[in-house]
Amino acid sequence: MKILAIDTSTLLGGVAIMDDSFGLIAEVKLNVKSTHSERLMTTIDSALRMSGLALSDIDAFAVAIGPGSFTGLRIALSTVKGLSYATGKPIIPVPTFEALAWHFPYCRYPVCTMFDARKREVYVALFLWKENDFIRVFDETSIKIIEFLERFHKEIAPSYERIIFTGEGALLYWNTITEVMGKNAILAPHEKMIPSPADVASIGIKKALKGEFSEPIGLTPLYIRKSEAEIRWG
Repeated sequence: MKILAIDTSTLLGGVAIMDDSFGLIAEVKLNVKSTHSERLMTTIDSALRMSGLALSDIDAFAVAIGPGSFTGLRIALSTVKGLSYATGKPIIPVPTFEALAWHFPYCRYPVCTMFDARKREVYVALFLWKENDFIRVFDETSIKIIEFLERFHKEIAPSYERIIFTGEGALLYWNTITEVMGKNAILAPHEKMIPSPADVASIGIKKALKGEFSEPIGLTPLYIRKSEAEIRWG
């Protein structure tokens, strides 16, 4: 089974192609300050050409569905829906934070994924590795950073010696995190602060082999909360 995965949930977007038997075939990453829509289709074409594959060789499409950039998520989802309709191949939605946590497989510490949600809020989730997979200890939510840390420090942190924090939200609020968590908090390396398209593809294969597909018409981004435009204009 060959999966083509797309992630445009952050400024570092990318495309990956993976085979369930042979592993990663290609991965292309783009640090884009312009919109992903300007370069995504050419990136997909480049990944296919480098792999020696045609779009018809792909068995399913995986896409990071959020949280993340509202515009980036819409672009990825509209692109993958178009590819699905054009080829008749299914879509596998992959939560962005799940892909981000996959930078740390087999880790004995919990992994806290965090993006900036503005207004001193963060998008956050907590994962723990158990039996060859990550389980959610804390589901994706939007919350005030200090409220989350105080609750986390009281209810969850005492059970663990260390906690790994990753994502640009962790980097942005690192001083606040260490003020509350102290030496229990570990900041992930900079290269592991952004989800990898290859991890989106890897999770996509795991879900595809279990038949976890979604119908294009009903698939929506995992925004968690409304955009500023939606809040302002209803």
